[in-house]
Amino acid sequence: MGKFLEGLILGALTGAAIVLFIAPQSGSQTQETIRQRVNMVVEEGRRAAAERRAELEAQFAQARQSLPPAA
Repeated sequence: MGKFLEGLILGALTGAAIVLFIAPQSGSQTQETIRQRVNMVVEEGRRAAAERRAELEAQFAQARQSLPPAA
């Protein structure tokens, strides 16, 4: 998960930098575009983290059920 998040952040920063250099828009329009893309990346990261958390919680619950009862 750590490598995925690093890649996600690096990709977002790279994309934002590219947009700054090739944008045919004004500064305020470019800022808004970057803001929207950053928000999109953050939301995607949150969604991925929530999915992973749900997976881990399900695995934990399954592991707890397979443990022998405490004496």
